[in-house]
Amino acid sequence: MTAPPHPSDRTHATPRCPAADPPAAGGRLAVVGIGPGALDLLTPRARAAIRAADSLIGHGRYLQLIAPLVRNQQVLRRGMTEELARARLAADLAGAGQRVALISSGDSGIYGMASLTYQVLFQQGWHPGADPVVEVIPGISALNACAALVGAPLGHDFCAISLSDLLTPWPVIARRLAAAAAADFVIALYNPASGRRTRQLPEAGRLLRCYRPGHTPVALVQGAYRPDQQVSLTTLDALDRHPVGMTTSVLIGNRQTQVRDGLLITPRGYTDRYALDTGAPFPGETGGQSRADGLAGWQAAVRASGQDATSLAHTWELPVDYLAAVLEEARQDAVSGD
Repeated sequence: MTAPPHPSDRTHATPRCPAADPPAAGGRLAVVGIGPGALDLLTPRARAAIRAADSLIGHGRYLQLIAPLVRNQQVLRRGMTEELARARLAADLAGAGQRVALISSGDSGIYGMASLTYQVLFQQGWHPGADPVVEVIPGISALNACAALVGAPLGHDFCAISLSDLLTPWPVIARRLAAAAAADFVIALYNPASGRRTRQLPEAGRLLRCYRPGHTPVALVQGAYRPDQQVSLTTLDALDRHPVGMTTSVLIGNRQTQVRDGLLITPRGYTDRYALDTGAPFPGETGGQSRADGLAGWQAAVRASGQDATSLAHTWELPVDYLAAVLEEARQDAVSGD
């Protein structure tokens, strides 16, 4: 299959070193996550896939970030809204026997090109084990990169939600935001704004303030590990006062997230069980075992409460069916004498 020409396509003229890159027996398609863009944060596997490729495909900004690694490969640029064109072009070239590196920023499997590429390949009749050989190469995601720059905000459970409503209906996004906020996740927001999408982040902030106090700490990181990097710390109440764009990631703390000397820290729970100065567990706790109010302790409390499943569901904010199953398991254990 041949790929259509594109006005921004270009080919480097530097001679190839055949000893460094022996020809592959068949086509190979590597969906490469390049991380935030700093070459010293690029994995060795990603670097090798880029150097071995006959063709590099990606958004112009991503290709610019890896320009020092490019030799005489064919470089094929496609714009921000041409993701499907990139995936189809990569599949076509790899299907024709080329070694192709399809470039994603961050991690190729997290809001990257991997999912769409597999969909295109399966639509074309491809299956694992057939030509071309396909590999997804992970990279440092925006949430990892941004978290490292502001401390340790992802020290406990977290989730990632994209605010882009180009492909996902806003009610779906809003329900995910509400569920994450109610469950007290640290929340990483991707795609908070663009030239045309300016209301999504303020709207998300308005929804989140229904669940979290206005002083909840927030980190805004633009262009992590790139020349235009900017880091700002703010709060949920003041979120609307800060400019954001497509290269901004937003990290919203949970109810335990602290700001200490300009750093966001989300405790994992060690200080609830252990004395930091001695490392000794507090009374009632045993090191290396579940908390006293862990699963077993909680189930025992539920079963000893004397409440029915509906009342317990209200108390613990959990589904009635789940609490009913816990109570039924206790009844069966009692019958069996376990």
